[in-house]
Amino acid sequence: MYVRLNLATNPLISHRRFFAGAAALGAVGLLFLAGLGWRFYTLRKADESFRARSSKVQQQLAAVTKQRDELEQYFAQQQAAGFQERAKFVVGVLQSRGINWTQMFMDLEKTLPPGVHVLHIEPKLDKGTVSVHFVVGATTQEAKLKLLKAFEDSPSFAHVELISERVETQPGLDPLTIEFEAVYANS
Repeated sequence: MYVRLNLATNPLISHRRFFAGAAALGAVGLLFLAGLGWRFYTLRKADESFRARSSKVQQQLAAVTKQRDELEQYFAQQQAAGFQERAKFVVGVLQSRGINWTQMFMDLEKTLPPGVHVLHIEPKLDKGTVSVHFVVGATTQEAKLKLLKAFEDSPSFAHVELISERVETQPGLDPLTIEFEAVYANS
């Protein structure tokens, strides 16, 4: 049996704790490096996927832009100009059929106060909104005020805008002629 004796003048120093700590720190560092590597890999794949989708969208956008330019050139020709006019007319007819004109005139009848009658009415359809230009005759100033108040309070008409007001001096005509526009809101 051998006995281990230290015959040196300095005692034996063990470096085990240093090596164990360094090994543990190295293992944690390797795990951290592996995690960062995995994160970099997934970000790189996501970026590659995004670039591929972005490139595809850019190509589609370029194709659609080219097609739009070709169509604009086609419709700019004299032959196709008539098609555009007819298409606008057809769209206008279809939109006007979508509005209940009878209901609009019934709402107008409910809105008009006594002493006021319609002289001229001109409905205009613009992008689904019905703007109505009125010329009405009123017997008195009070009837005119009642008319404007009735249109402002009406749930059927909105955005009332007074354009002009004339006082007639000729006999046989209405004493007041009022011209205004309103938007029919129940379209």
